[in-house]
Amino acid sequence: MQTNPRAIEVVDWGVIGYGEAFRRQKNMVAERIADRCPDRLLLVEHPPVVTLGRGGGLADLCVAPEVLRRKEVALHHADRGGRATFHGPGQLVAYPILKLEEKDLHAYLRRLLEMLADVLRSYGLIPEFREGTPGVWVGGAKIASVGIAVRKWVTYHGAALNVSTDPGWFSLIVPCGRPDERMTSIESETGHPVDLSETKKRFVRSFGRIFDRDMAVVRPDDAGVRPAWLVRPAPDPASVDRMASSLQDLRLATVCQSAQCPNLGECFGRGTATFMILGTRCTRRCRFCAVEKGAPDPVDENEPVRVARAVRLLGLSHAVVTSVTRDDLPDGGAGHFARTIRKLREACEGTRVEVLVPDFSGSVESLERVCESRPDVFNHNVETVARLYARARPKALYRRSLGILSYASGRGLFVKSGLMLGLGEREDEIRKTLADLKRAGCTALTLGQYLAPSGDHLPVARYVPPEEFNRWAETARAMGFKAVAAGPLVRSSYRADVLAAEVNLQAPHGAVRRICGHY
Repeated sequence: MQTNPRAIEVVDWGVIGYGEAFRRQKNMVAERIADRCPDRLLLVEHPPVVTLGRGGGLADLCVAPEVLRRKEVALHHADRGGRATFHGPGQLVAYPILKLEEKDLHAYLRRLLEMLADVLRSYGLIPEFREGTPGVWVGGAKIASVGIAVRKWVTYHGAALNVSTDPGWFSLIVPCGRPDERMTSIESETGHPVDLSETKKRFVRSFGRIFDRDMAVVRPDDAGVRPAWLVRPAPDPASVDRMASSLQDLRLATVCQSAQCPNLGECFGRGTATFMILGTRCTRRCRFCAVEKGAPDPVDENEPVRVARAVRLLGLSHAVVTSVTRDDLPDGGAGHFARTIRKLREACEGTRVEVLVPDFSGSVESLERVCESRPDVFNHNVETVARLYARARPKALYRRSLGILSYASGRGLFVKSGLMLGLGEREDEIRKTLADLKRAGCTALTLGQYLAPSGDHLPVARYVPPEEFNRWAETARAMGFKAVAAGPLVRSSYRADVLAAEVNLQAPHGAVRRICGHY
């Protein structure tokens, strides 16, 4: 099969550390100089890092290097032009590895800037340039930075475009040596969530158009094979299709499908599912979650009735209802949760109701609307340890989540929470998180392996073996948790009905409450 010699290979590395990305760049530059590979466009998102170009130094930092270390922000010196810049969550970084046949670095820089401007115009933004300063601005605030280098007329380093980056990160540095520089992002300027994957597609299209080249997207080398304990047998396709068809007929979504749950085949085959209300697009951009991000659709007021109908038709004894986060709604969707619980009570007498709720931006009024509806199980996941929140859940707060669990427990509800392992947490942090959950009134706990949905998400730091999950389950039970589900494939509501049938606890307000989880 012949390749197009004019095509630029597009390689998406997903989330990768700056040092590793630079190492790979250098290898690819050497390959390109020797004509052992084609031109390439590398796309990446870095964990928080400050880089100092050839013109920069420690004077370009607004905090001491030890403060950066405490905040888990890496610091690197780079052989590119320019001074200090920041790379981190929600920022698209592009490293073109191109052999400049015309040997004109200024022409290359102009094309790179015009390509960034083309991407911004596709979002309805008006790009601005400044003479003698590489970068792109919108409304007087900087939205994209450029820092390039060349070796034997092969380019490396490149451009950084703020897609949904929190501008607060840039307070750590003097951006590009300009103390008064304001920073912005596409999301800030458009006023609505922007999906990084979509921006990547627009970036690649604009790159091909401005550089007049074909673009060939290729898969990066597989970083590793998942261990055997994560391999699941193939489900019965007929059962899965029947379940999917029933849900489609009722115009209902499930988190099983939207979050790419590894247990979907088994659960659909058993005729169970976790219903996801309030649409399929989330207003948050958590870096571990596969649920679609973007501007959500209007609330479907008839959805609670259809959920109740589905639970009745499926004959479920235990119904689990969750939702996307709806920061666009005044009550965060709490009223919709309450209506769904009421409709389930009316139509499905005897069915236990479990809710897995978002944080409602910490609104006590919203939280109370759900609590007064008296679900049998109140679930809110902390997801990870406090230190990793800025990286994994940039718009959430660890203490806020603990407060939500504490409030629900104080209202006499049976409270449950979940934690992912494999994101880079330490043992002492896991132990402290379990203690925090117990103090917050949490009685049921789920622990599962984090699995990256795509290269756009946080990478798996490690695969936790089953025996380690067993040890954490024993630790949690010794701490006083009444029910613990721990294992590589455990998810918040996986086999909720099974554990609910095995564990029967008396809630403080006098009604029998049954919990859920998975062994």
